[in-house]
Amino acid sequence: MEAATSTTTAVASKPKAKNKNAPTSGPSTPWWMWIAVAAIIVFCLFPFYWLINLSLKTGADLGENSIFPPNPTLENYKSVFQNDDFVRALGNSAIVSGVTTVLAITIGSFCAYALARLRFKGKVIILGLVLSITTFPAIAIAAPLFRLWSDVGLFNTLVGLIIPNLTFALPLSIYILVSFFKEIPKDLEEAALVDGATYFQAFRKVVVPLAAPGMATAAILVFIGAWNEFLLAVTLTSSPSARTVPAAIAFFTGSTQFEIPYGTITAASVIISVPLIVMVLLFQKRIVAGLTAGAVKG
Repeated sequence: MEAATSTTTAVASKPKAKNKNAPTSGPSTPWWMWIAVAAIIVFCLFPFYWLINLSLKTGADLGENSIFPPNPTLENYKSVFQNDDFVRALGNSAIVSGVTTVLAITIGSFCAYALARLRFKGKVIILGLVLSITTFPAIAIAAPLFRLWSDVGLFNTLVGLIIPNLTFALPLSIYILVSFFKEIPKDLEEAALVDGATYFQAFRKVVVPLAAPGMATAAILVFIGAWNEFLLAVTLTSSPSARTVPAAIAFFTGSTQFEIPYGTITAASVIISVPLIVMVLLFQKRIVAGLTAGAVKG
């Protein structure tokens, strides 16, 4: 009886083994880290809030530095949409950005596939030359393009804006798509070829669907870049018929000669910024994945 009691006591006093699957609590985040994050968020979002604040003011309220609009109104937004030049500029921006994105992804996918799959001398040099185009400032080609477009009849046309935008959009799309194409197993294409598919069919039916996340990432970044482009849009246009939104806002005028239309400018800026902000928030994971694809491979 005593032996059984001592055995029970020994078993009861034996420490329990830790459960490996039990969640372990990591170190708590220090309070100053939360303050730093909050300060960074406020610093980044305050300019956009001030933009909205000004867009809701009219008249004498625009001269006040109040944190909140004393008499909020949507008159500036109504005035912007009643401006035919701005509405036309919205359509021009949609056409230029959309066509640039489609062409950049279509042409860039073929170039990226060749750089990712084919073996030939100078492939690294070609990729380096393609990426070096992104280092050229737009101002370096603005004046030559102005003269060239004036001679060939492309000045003040949408085509004259799409071509230079495509010049800067292609390197970005190629860089992103090369990383995604390299991650796709080559065995899948070889299996399609064995089944009787041509090289183009293997690319279209096998590679493109698998690289769809990368193509979506490249398309989003290209569209944002083309939508925000300002320098070439101002240099290569001379009338509202071909101006895009950033250029159209620069030509807003007040009710008098010396009045700066802060209200309508800020309202138009909010209107063209909201779609891009929504797009980035919805596809932020794809954008980050596209920018970091292949960064830690190997």
